[in-house]
Amino acid sequence: MNKAADLTKENSQLKRQLDASTEKLKAKTNYIQQLEEMIKQFQSRQFGSSSEKISPDQLGLGLFNEPEESGKKDDNDQPESTTDVASHTRKKKPRVSIPDVYPREEIIYDLSDAEKYCPHDGTALKHIGHEDHEQLDIIPAQVKVLRHRRLKYACPCCDQHIVTAKKPKQPIEKSIASPGLLAYVAIQKYCDSLPLYRQSQIFTRLGIQLDRTNLANWMVKCGELLQPLLNLMMEQLHQAAVVHMDETVLQVLSESGKTAQSKSYMWVMACNTDKPVTVFHYAPTRAKSVPLALLNSDTKAIVVDGYEGYQGACDQHDIVRIGCWAHARRKFVDVQKIQPKGKTGKADQALTYIQRLYRIEKDVKDLSNDERYRIRQERAKPLIDKIRHWLEKGLPHVPPKSALGKALYYLHNQWDRLIVYLENGAYPIDNNFAENKIRPFVIGRKNWLFSASEAGAKSSANLYSLVETAKANKLNPYDYLKSVFTLLPNAESIEDIEALLRWNIKLV
Repeated sequence: MNKAADLTKENSQLKRQLDASTEKLKAKTNYIQQLEEMIKQFQSRQFGSSSEKISPDQLGLGLFNEPEESGKKDDNDQPESTTDVASHTRKKKPRVSIPDVYPREEIIYDLSDAEKYCPHDGTALKHIGHEDHEQLDIIPAQVKVLRHRRLKYACPCCDQHIVTAKKPKQPIEKSIASPGLLAYVAIQKYCDSLPLYRQSQIFTRLGIQLDRTNLANWMVKCGELLQPLLNLMMEQLHQAAVVHMDETVLQVLSESGKTAQSKSYMWVMACNTDKPVTVFHYAPTRAKSVPLALLNSDTKAIVVDGYEGYQGACDQHDIVRIGCWAHARRKFVDVQKIQPKGKTGKADQALTYIQRLYRIEKDVKDLSNDERYRIRQERAKPLIDKIRHWLEKGLPHVPPKSALGKALYYLHNQWDRLIVYLENGAYPIDNNFAENKIRPFVIGRKNWLFSASEAGAKSSANLYSLVETAKANKLNPYDYLKSVFTLLPNAESIEDIEALLRWNIKLV
């Protein structure tokens, strides 16, 4: 009996050791898999395409078309049709036309006097018409000096009463920079992403010495000048039914209490209404205190990514938070990029489902909010329920720290926010609108790299706000900035500043 008991005890110990070794081996295998996935992701980001566009063949639509397999037909589950266009059937692009608004300068080519006679019988030739060919010509930047001459008058009797004509206030008093020059420099940097040191070199070629420091100081003062207008734009933004928000990193060299290498942030808020507004905001941190300060009780709903810093503002101000399906999709695209070629898996399934949701949005984008809500309930909600069932079924079988596990758990953790868009036809399915608005800043950052000071970062935010708002309202940003720089210094009331909003302003 003692020998049998000892064998049983020994077997139990060996089994526990085997189970422990198996768990260690499983953990090491999972860790190795995570490292391999990280290497593949780094390689994909470094050498692969950054596009998230995927073809139906990549999605494996035929593998996961459940209604078709069960004999049921569902318009939501039909794969997108693709058409291969043969090269010989492609239409040629139309030739670039030159708009009629530009002035024409005629260069006339005539025959010599000897050529104006017929070589056969010597009869004088008769003019019967002409052939035209138009070219587009560019005149480099022209520089002129605006001399503000204030006339003075005096009483001829006593010479004691002297009056000098008044001059309108300037955006920067006692500066050589006119509103037009300031607008030109601002557009070059904040619209065309041209750093100030390159602009200084361009001015040098024109024979004008404008130091980069001077240009930077001008932009800081212009940004400060715009603050009253930005305050009104923020008020307008809060009145929108939905506000899109996003943030990206920014390096500020001289920032109190921080090293030059530390991260600061540029936040963007935008609304896609008949009066679109885009507002940038610099902050030295990404903490939840920033959304708390930017949002208020007037804000009805926001569309953001999964960053938890927004939740405090939503709770405090009773704001509806809408999740972003584009962020959820992006994580599955990253998984698909590192999976073995020719194989399909859960990432393909997820992308297939999400693709169908987007196909529905494409069908309803031009409809009214009520009609969009109705169709979403009919077509998108059943698909959402199917995705939820698929997620709950597959989640327990995937390591949480693997690339696929991270994508699935993101979808799981953000689920309640991701389905909010079904509740209102005015709610968008993703936050791509904000990402598109912040992209010009990201492109500019690649060129000018950093802001020298907090004042410069704040001014850059204000100038980006006006440029992007002008673009969103189909207005030439230069014309708008020049008009604002001309009129804003002379504004004396709230009504005067309101008249400078994009949809109210009369350009000068």
